Amino acid sequence: MLEEAKGSINPSASKGSIFVAGHKGMVGSAIVRRLQELGHQRILTADRDTLDLLDQGAVRAFFAANRIHQVYLAAAKVGGIHANNAYPAEFIHENLLIQSNLIHAAHTSDVDRLLFLGSSCIYPKHAEQPMREDALLTGLLEPTNEPYAIAKIAGIKMCESYNRQYGRRYRSVMPTNLYGTNDNFHPENAHVLPALMRRLHEAKQAGSPSVTVWGTGRAMREFLHVDDMARASVFVMELDDTVYAANTRPDLSHINVGTGADCTIRELAEVLARVIGYEGRLEFDATKPDGTPRKLMDVSRLHAMGWRAQISLEDGLQDTYRWFLENIPTLRS
Repeated sequence: MLEEAKGSINPSASKGSIFVAGHKGMVGSAIVRRLQELGHQRILTADRDTLDLLDQGAVRAFFAANRIHQVYLAAAKVGGIHANNAYPAEFIHENLLIQSNLIHAAHTSDVDRLLFLGSSCIYPKHAEQPMREDALLTGLLEPTNEPYAIAKIAGIKMCESYNRQYGRRYRSVMPTNLYGTNDNFHPENAHVLPALMRRLHEAKQAGSPSVTVWGTGRAMREFLHVDDMARASVFVMELDDTVYAANTRPDLSHINVGTGADCTIRELAEVLARVIGYEGRLEFDATKPDGTPRKLMDVSRLHAMGWRAQISLEDGLQDTYRWFLENIPTLRS
């Protein structure tokens, strides 16, 4: 179903609609909420029954039929370590198709502004910490999600290529690990934070004496609430060209988005247990992969542009758990 999400005022009425691709996902839905907060009325969305993003012809026809001013490219095939290990072909194939179809259709329809959302997994497994933007393509990727990372790197370079050849204003943001409203809580295919939140909740309900966490617990991760990510996305999209150019390079244009602070998986599990009220033991299975040892984003580039995260980890987890409890009936699968 083709939809236009409604706001209170219409600051972009003369410019056409803002298309949010992937509006039902965690990041896309947060971007829609943020745009509505800012008063945008002409927010264009399309579900899978209306628009198959894997179909180049369908995407081209969609852009031709709609007056689009900006595109937020938040659509992607995503998953945790298990899903990336199990379905590498689908992860690289589908993500390459989605972003290639959307970026090229935006260009051929003369859409001047597009924001591509990537991932911190674009950086080498053993990148110097915290990871700066210029660490891109300087080493080997983490094997468990290499196909997904390569697709995201290709998206960055597509945006830079269209900027260079056609003078577009296509920008890329690389978020750290995200969580929050509309996250995927599937027990096998979810990322570490929502998967662990669900398991701890179910252990509390069942009175289980212990919960096993994959890995040693020593791997370090940074977590950003999706509402902060949405604020950062709109901020970067609307950033003045002079400020953007002063803090990026044409061939190194992507921007890290994160909190600038991380914690171990053990510490995350302990905070989650406290938020959920689970009092059993936390046990760590060292036979399972940790993934990248540490993934902390250097966010000095974004700070220099004038944006910082606002939501603390514990406050964000409290908010997410409240949403989880309210939506348990829809999260059974």
